[in-house]
Amino acid sequence: MKAPVWNTAKEQVGTVELNDAVFGAPVNEALLWEMVRMQLANRRQGTHDVKGRSEVAGGGRKPFRQKGSGRARQGSSRSPLHRGGGTIFGPTPRGYGYTMPKKKRRAALVSALSSKVRDGEFLVLDALDLSEIKTKILAGAFATLEVASALVVIPEKNEIVEKSARNLPGIKVLRFEGLNVYDILRYDKLVMLRSAVEKTEGGL
Repeated sequence: MKAPVWNTAKEQVGTVELNDAVFGAPVNEALLWEMVRMQLANRRQGTHDVKGRSEVAGGGRKPFRQKGSGRARQGSSRSPLHRGGGTIFGPTPRGYGYTMPKKKRRAALVSALSSKVRDGEFLVLDALDLSEIKTKILAGAFATLEVASALVVIPEKNEIVEKSARNLPGIKVLRFEGLNVYDILRYDKLVMLRSAVEKTEGGL
């Protein structure tokens, strides 16, 4: 399978051969859902916390005597039955993260890449060369390419491109080693540099 290669002026400058095992595989939507669910769970901080009866301040003395009042016996005003008392079975700090087998994670990433190619939302750029950190220049290039929402994958660290894209709404620049299912599916288009395509195929 071949894909056209474009420059930032929206001129086709060649083609690139895509590996069918990476960009032309069957799309497993159930696996995509499972992977996104895992990624979002791993992002949760889990710092929620409430105080139980042993953590609430006060309640050192018995609210009223044990016998003779006609009421049910009470040992502390910090009981969950009292106003201002502790919370029963409230949330406490915990980790929501979990993992999936390596083969399933790889298959999910391949499915995500293949879905972008299948849906015509995949774009290969020859290069993304900027002489200086300038958001306006990068915004103009994406406007010419008619790209408003995209994940841009670069082959290596490029501080000029990464910083130029920070203030662009709808655009995220990611190095190829950080490629993940959630970000691929989150944006309308997947834009990859030709060298990033080759490195992604080699890494998978």
